[in-house]
Amino acid sequence: MTPVVFTDLDGTLLNSHDYRCDEAIPTLTLLQHQNIPIIPVTSKTRAEVEPLLKDLHLQGPFIVENGSGVFIHPDDERFDLSDTQPQQGYRLKQFGCSYPQARSALSQLSQHLDLTLQGFGDLTVPQLTALTGLAPHAAQQAQTRDFSEPFITPRDRPHQTIQQAVSDLGFRIVVGDRFSHLIGPQASKGTAVRWLLQQFHHSPPPQPILGLGNSPNDLDLLEAVEVPIIIPNNKGLIHPGLQHLDAQIAPHAGARGWAAAIAPWLAP
Repeated sequence: MTPVVFTDLDGTLLNSHDYRCDEAIPTLTLLQHQNIPIIPVTSKTRAEVEPLLKDLHLQGPFIVENGSGVFIHPDDERFDLSDTQPQQGYRLKQFGCSYPQARSALSQLSQHLDLTLQGFGDLTVPQLTALTGLAPHAAQQAQTRDFSEPFITPRDRPHQTIQQAVSDLGFRIVVGDRFSHLIGPQASKGTAVRWLLQQFHHSPPPQPILGLGNSPNDLDLLEAVEVPIIIPNNKGLIHPGLQHLDAQIAPHAGARGWAAAIAPWLAP
């Protein structure tokens, strides 16, 4: 039995308070030694994910911008790459729209809601740093986008109103408490996960299929896997938007909880 691990990053593999994963490093190393695929599924950009994967010595595929794009190394023989295109030294399966299309949609959404919506592309690096707590270089990486546009969630409009307006424009949205992500109509974490599973040369793909996440942003991911695992917050609570799932609950928050949840699936 060789599992495959799909994992969110912020608040899941990476601690929410310091964006580190020190307590998960030994488990990550064991997974690599056992040739178990570890596939990030994140709202982060390619520019944000690449240095992290380099630091963790991870060479496999990764899914970015809420399922908008799947990047696979061209020499990764585990996958059928016929349904991909070359992009920045990778093979790319694109589900999302282009970044200019996302920016245009945000402008239309502003007009639709009669609001001035601020996307990441409207903010200076110091402004984004102040809003997110990211270091300046990390803020620049977050602004280096390919497929989607995050924007500051307006507080004077119900989430349902925003979602309906985005749907009317022919796009999708992942609404968050602080930031919402405007993405293409075909993009979702679940869609990207299911597609990648179908590309494994071996049929069926590695089993079981594990997925780890911590927020409603990960709902599509958790619904697409056999073994959904929810990482709680620092108070040991799971997000209300995930409480309806029949899922395992990690015993701790962040990287420590991630490692503890994965441990039972490692070969002795």
